[in-house]
Amino acid sequence: MSDDRRVHPSRTAGDRASLTAFLEYQRATLAMKCRGLTAEQLRRKAVPTSALTLLGLVRHAAEVERSWFRLVLSGEECQALWPVVNGEFQVDGADADEAFTLWHEACEGSRAAAAAVESLDDTVDCGGETFSLRYILTHMIEEYARHNGHADLLREAIDGQVGE
Repeated sequence: MSDDRRVHPSRTAGDRASLTAFLEYQRATLAMKCRGLTAEQLRRKAVPTSALTLLGLVRHAAEVERSWFRLVLSGEECQALWPVVNGEFQVDGADADEAFTLWHEACEGSRAAAAAVESLDDTVDCGGETFSLRYILTHMIEEYARHNGHADLLREAIDGQVGE
C-alpha cells in the first residue's frame, strides 16, 4: 500500500516507549487503510458475509479509546458517541469526517491520559477490577491489531489495495 506514513517502533526502546510506539503504529495503520477512500467507500459493507465497514472500525476505535483511557484510566464519565448499542458499527448515513475528527480527538485524549500516569505498573480500579497502564496499552495494541486485520480484508475488497 502506498502512502505509508507510519513510524516503525524502535527495536531497542524500553517498555513504555515500546508500548506507546506500537499503539501509535497500530493507530496509523488504521488511518492508512482508510486513506484515499470516499465516504461511500468507507461505509461500504465490502465482505458479503459481514456488516463490518472501515467507517465502523474508525467509530469503534474512537469508542474504545474513550472507554479505556477516559473511563477506565482517568475515571471520567463519558457518554457513548453513538448511543445505540454497537451504534458505532451502524454507519448508514454516518458522517465520515465527524467520525475521523472524533477518533483523532479520542486518540489525543488517550495520549494525554497515558502520559499523566507515572508508571506502567500504576493501577486504577474500575467496575470492581484493577487495571495497570501496562495492561491498557497492551490491550489497545491487541484491539487495533485485530481490527486492522479486518481493515486489510475490507480495503482489498473495496479497491484491491493491499499492504501491511
